[in-house]
Amino acid sequence: MFGSHEIIVIAIIVLVLFGSAAIPKFAKSLGLAKKEFEKGLNESDQEPSSDTDTSSKQDSKDKS
Repeated sequence: MFGSHEIIVIAIIVLVLFGSAAIPKFAKSLGLAKKEFEKGLNESDQEPSSDTDTSSKQDSKDKS
């Protein structure tokens, strides 16, 4: 796909465009975004079991 020369050229262009101070900030924000994304995935896995429990309780209340 990309050779080592292309990656080096891209890295130099990124450093020139954004500066050396912006790169660590960008990496930190990517790490935080990844962490929040994984947290959201874990929360969504836990929610359906609680939703089905409450919906079955509501169904039994509606039937009576």
